[in-house]
Amino acid sequence: MRWYLKIISPVLLLVAWEIAAIAVNNEFILPRVGSVFVVLLQPTKDILGSGSLLDNAIISLTRVVSGFLLGIVVAIPIGIGMGRVRWINDMVDPVIELIRPIPPIAWIPLALAWFKIGLASILFIIFIGSFFPVLLNTIDGVRRVNRTWIETAYMYGAKELQLLVKVIIPAAAPTIWTGIRVGFGIAWMSVVAAEMLPGTTSGLGYLIMYSYNFGQVQVIIAGMIVIGIIGLGIDIFLKEVERRKFRWQGLER
Repeated sequence: MRWYLKIISPVLLLVAWEIAAIAVNNEFILPRVGSVFVVLLQPTKDILGSGSLLDNAIISLTRVVSGFLLGIVVAIPIGIGMGRVRWINDMVDPVIELIRPIPPIAWIPLALAWFKIGLASILFIIFIGSFFPVLLNTIDGVRRVNRTWIETAYMYGAKELQLLVKVIIPAAAPTIWTGIRVGFGIAWMSVVAAEMLPGTTSGLGYLIMYSYNFGQVQVIIAGMIVIGIIGLGIDIFLKEVERRKFRWQGLER
């Protein structure tokens, strides 16, 4: 019965979309469902000389994974240090709290000034988007580790590195993983915005803006749907990993 419930809202959305498109009767404002599905069902077809949906999706995914991994590699060690050592937290926290509320898109002018037009500026925007969720969840996860576990490890003669590897990181891993899930969602949104930068020539964000210049709204909506599908698929994968690897928490998904 749950599967029936899950398809009701998408079906209702499609029906409402089709009715609205017929009422508007303007393909530039709201295309029919069929015209969008024609684009989606031909993912390898070149669109206006800008590459296919599949090609641009692969490029966007490659970029977001690269920037996201960079964010993880930097955020987790800093988060562990801030969560574990008070003076590191006292020194770094004011800067983090000052920068954290700034949305990734606001960094675009600086990214262009520092890294010029190209891959580096895109990766920087993705990095900013993914860094803070992973960092904050790492700090929180480290601080929430059961003190009894830490004291027991010390009683058995564990050194700081052993304590970190055997107790703190495994205990904080579920919270860190939550940060990774949130961070990837923001990184995926950031890459689409970054690909709309001047001079970008590929990616789903570029394809959407390029199609807008030619009034191809059905391509714009198809690109948005592909962005949603990829984001949903990756989040399902990350939740499944969480369910399998952190089953000891008693999670129910």
